[in-house]
Amino acid sequence: MLGISLLVASATLISSSAGASTASVSIVQVPVQVAHTSDGNVGYRILGHGSPLLLITGFSASMDNWAPDFVNTLAAKHRVVIFDNAGVGRTAALPSPLTITAMATQTSALISTLKLGRTAVLGWSMGGMVAQGLAVRHPSQVSRLILAATQAGNGKAVPPPVAAAATLNSGNPLEVLSTLFPADQKVAEGMYAKAILTYPNFYLAPATAQATQNQAIDQWFAGKDPAGVAAARLHLPTLVADGEVDALDPVSNDHQLAHLIRGAHLVLYPDAGHAFLFQEAGFAATVDRFLNA
Repeated sequence: MLGISLLVASATLISSSAGASTASVSIVQVPVQVAHTSDGNVGYRILGHGSPLLLITGFSASMDNWAPDFVNTLAAKHRVVIFDNAGVGRTAALPSPLTITAMATQTSALISTLKLGRTAVLGWSMGGMVAQGLAVRHPSQVSRLILAATQAGNGKAVPPPVAAAATLNSGNPLEVLSTLFPADQKVAEGMYAKAILTYPNFYLAPATAQATQNQAIDQWFAGKDPAGVAAARLHLPTLVADGEVDALDPVSNDHQLAHLIRGAHLVLYPDAGHAFLFQEAGFAATVDRFLNA
């Protein structure tokens, strides 16, 4: 997703601070641990106390793609777990062909191993697909869902525009960043790039993992993943959120997803894109209010 060298170049153009942490210890100071689950090893970090909150990241990303201040703010009131999807970092790859359902099963194994119990789950982009799959297949493990910049898997969602999808897969970090933030949000874009580079030894999903993730996403969009089709049966507190100018996820998908899941609440942010979570400082507070409602 984001190549380290050009990210550094992008970030150095922005002198603004990434913002003060609300936690005494930042997530970037927390070492990666490995959970030995029934579905292979899973690399993760955990920070905070309180009710559990699991964050599932998106296509081509690692857990280092979560903006530290976003995680730290949530960890001030919750026990936040971030982790790597299958085949990324220290997380075991899964048998081919990879599916969103299989990734959800591995995520369920992590929840069991860490003894999180019934946890709130926030999924970003592809991570939102995995979150839906988790709630469908393992409902006893999910208390609440936050689905950020993601799509339904019933075969009716609009795929990312061809040009935006090509940019995301280009491997050019500056171009990739341009798909995550609106053109007039260069300060937010640069601050995000600078912030994630504070993780020690910043890394991304390898090309092999990206290829298998693309296959899983294609199956989800085609309505061929069983968990995606079954998401219409979900009935739990759900927050659907996105930026109104998300270059990868047309806003019609957000309306469709919020309508699909009974009782879901929809929040859209103007002049915000696919990475609205890190552009909109108030989103973490929105998540916290939703979790405490």
